[in-house]
Amino acid sequence: MTWTSTAPSAATPHLEQTAIEMTSVTKVYGDRENPVTALNDVSLRIPTGSFTAIVGPSGSGKSTLLHCGAALDSPTSGTIRIAGTDLTGLSETKRTLLRRDLIGFVFQAYNLVPSLTIGQNITLPARLAGSTIDRDRLAMLVERVGLTDRLNHLPGQLSGGQQQRAAIVRALATDPAVVFADEPTGALDLRTGHEVLRLLRNLVDDLGQTVVMVTHDPSAAARAHRSVVMANGSITKVLDAPTAAQLSYELINQEDQ
Repeated sequence: MTWTSTAPSAATPHLEQTAIEMTSVTKVYGDRENPVTALNDVSLRIPTGSFTAIVGPSGSGKSTLLHCGAALDSPTSGTIRIAGTDLTGLSETKRTLLRRDLIGFVFQAYNLVPSLTIGQNITLPARLAGSTIDRDRLAMLVERVGLTDRLNHLPGQLSGGQQQRAAIVRALATDPAVVFADEPTGALDLRTGHEVLRLLRNLVDDLGQTVVMVTHDPSAAARAHRSVVMANGSITKVLDAPTAAQLSYELINQEDQ
């Protein structure tokens, strides 16, 4: 079964282009005697310019879905396309180049280089790749996240929220097709986490960026246009513009099963 948004709504972009398409994706770890199925025949379409949250209890397969969707891991079977590029059969070198050119990452740990300034951290992936940076766009992003006066500071001189905002700009610096965010508010206090989520949502609504976020937090997932609920390696439900209460109910039901 292929999951997509069921109908356009005021909170869900109705877009025809596809950022990611997963078809019958299965991921099995272990050997024949002790197989562990992390993803079980998952099909999912992520529209361009949407904010999608992947939620589920521990062991539901949400992190594996992110790793396969972001070309960090290869599925056992099935196909994955990112911005029209089929990942099936790509060598590790080609998958690395695809991640460099098409994907941005935001992690729970900010992964900033402590000895580099914020400005140097933001441009590091592009410089390592030899890519040209749109300086006007970068300046706009830096201003948007409120770091214009922090570019010459070291990461240790910034708060956790400021470091995560720097990590978000770094992910966006090369204008990726998709940004994957893995528990981006997990290391932040409640207020700062809300600010980061508001920023991610605004980047989608205002700039058309595609964001896929994995989170265990129903309140965080409720900031997305839609939430994909997972359990036992499968998608159990896709909710457009859900509330935190709706998501909490779904997650509690999954844990009780």
